[in-house]
Amino acid sequence: MSVDQRTFRKALGCFASGVTVVTSSHPETQAPAGVTVSAFSSLSLDPPLVLFCLASKTSSIDTFRANGHFAINVLAETQRDLSIRFASRSEDKWAGMTCERGLGGVPLLAGCLATLECKLVNTIDGGDHVIFVGEVKNLTHQEGGQPLIYFRGAYLDFPSPVG
Repeated sequence: MSVDQRTFRKALGCFASGVTVVTSSHPETQAPAGVTVSAFSSLSLDPPLVLFCLASKTSSIDTFRANGHFAINVLAETQRDLSIRFASRSEDKWAGMTCERGLGGVPLLAGCLATLECKLVNTIDGGDHVIFVGEVKNLTHQEGGQPLIYFRGAYLDFPSPVG
């Protein structure tokens, strides 16, 4: 039995996932790069490793390979606009944005539930994607707030608190 891509994608959409924006910057020009990614996971506690996956055809993939650093920005439910902005193919994703810079000059997005600053330790070819493995070197996180969740091709809304 073969698995067609459309059915495979629908089945994978049944897995609810948090939404991140992975950021880096060009090592020479410091031009920022950012991509919305739901293919993100913890990998190891000792050492602290995480991974994310990018399609091999992603326009900024060379920046992520070349910098040696990246940041995982875990989005809050109030940051749907950032998810949409960085999921687009627009050349102007960073218009009007100001960001602090982290390790390796990587842009860090404000207001995220968590930000993991990572040193790239490995890349692995994975079919039509590249798997990036990074060691977490610095992190911040909030105690409150709800995550931005993606499920079956749409963002989930949390119910408003009663009272």
